[in-house]
Amino acid sequence: MADIASNIDRPAPPLGTELDERPGYLVRRLHQIHVALFLEECGTDVTPVQYGVLTVLYRHPGMDQASIGAEVGIDRTNAADVLARLEARGLVRRAVGATDRRVKHAFLTPKGIALTLAMEPAMQRAQDRLLAPLPPETRAVFLAHLDRLVTANNAFSRAPARTGWHDDDRSRVDPDPVAR
Repeated sequence: MADIASNIDRPAPPLGTELDERPGYLVRRLHQIHVALFLEECGTDVTPVQYGVLTVLYRHPGMDQASIGAEVGIDRTNAADVLARLEARGLVRRAVGATDRRVKHAFLTPKGIALTLAMEPAMQRAQDRLLAPLPPETRAVFLAHLDRLVTANNAFSRAPARTGWHDDDRSRVDPDPVAR
């Protein structure tokens, strides 16, 4: 068996990259920062994922649980769990499908609609704070780069999000206008 003490004197081989040179590390850290900003602005009663579900239901009332999961990028089991928590708080109601009783459709309650609308300004402040260190003229390009990375790597996720879900102008921003 190798002597552990003899390994202490040898220099470690280089790893190749530092943590802050790894995109995965930076994305994870940015996510942690975003969650902290979201909770600071919005309070701790609703998580970012729960607010994402509320937003999807606000825009698409009656969507089924599997589709909600695909919209938010969470698996069916997690979608059902999030919906159960929101339902227990009186923010969502679920109904069995008329044609397929295995399918559950979800709807915001009046309380859920009110909360979703009331949280919007605080959620937007969290987004604005996250992007504040970037010059305003580069924010759309940054979002386009993120969108491109997410879309290109979506299939590798444990819970792939529905692709083509956005129809706003962000997806049409040229992510590298300098290269033209």
